[in-house]
Amino acid sequence: MTAVVGSGIMAVNLSPGDVGLQLLQNSIATMLALAVLILILGPVSGAHFNPVVTLADWWLHRRDANHLSLPEAVAYVGAQVSGAISGAILANLMFGLRAVSWSTTTRTTPHLWIGETVATSGLILLIFVLVRTHRTQYAPAAVGAYIGAAYWFTSSTSFANPAVTIGRVFTDTFAGISPASILGFIAFQVVGAVIGLLLVGVLYPQRQTVSGDTAAIEPATERAAAS
Repeated sequence: MTAVVGSGIMAVNLSPGDVGLQLLQNSIATMLALAVLILILGPVSGAHFNPVVTLADWWLHRRDANHLSLPEAVAYVGAQVSGAISGAILANLMFGLRAVSWSTTTRTTPHLWIGETVATSGLILLIFVLVRTHRTQYAPAAVGAYIGAAYWFTSSTSFANPAVTIGRVFTDTFAGISPASILGFIAFQVVGAVIGLLLVGVLYPQRQTVSGDTAAIEPATERAAAS
């Protein structure tokens, strides 16, 4: 959140009047910061920054006693929302703004909700395809690249994260969203997460693994049997 909000403020300061350039600056900073944070915090918590990702992870592995439990998932969500709010406040303070300035940017039109559905479903699909094909080492680059691209190909600029959506309420800057707009965004992020999970189930119904360095995919059970 500090990267999202801070780079948005800096972009407006450096490129006043040029919204396209502001979005470019904001998206580049966000995608790079996200990749770095996944590298830093992946070994600590699995880089759980997003409530819909955490809840999707719990749902897919809910029968695994050694995986994330529902109480743990709920605790993660609380930490994610608290972190997002704190990050927005920190960015405000770094740029000499009031700690909390409620956003007045209204984002309530249906085409933005479609954008959030697309952005979130793609993010869920990407993350759990990497998990199911045992390629999580590519997550920092892949997730950062996806979010950076989705800034541009979705109408909503790809919030794709309920915690981030809530955090953006606390800053009346380039990245903000008004309190009245967050329920619609979060509702369609949940819809997108469900669609993403359905796509994962259709495309990768069981864990698979990549064969060598090629793009060929084979079921993990078949590979184990062959070896």
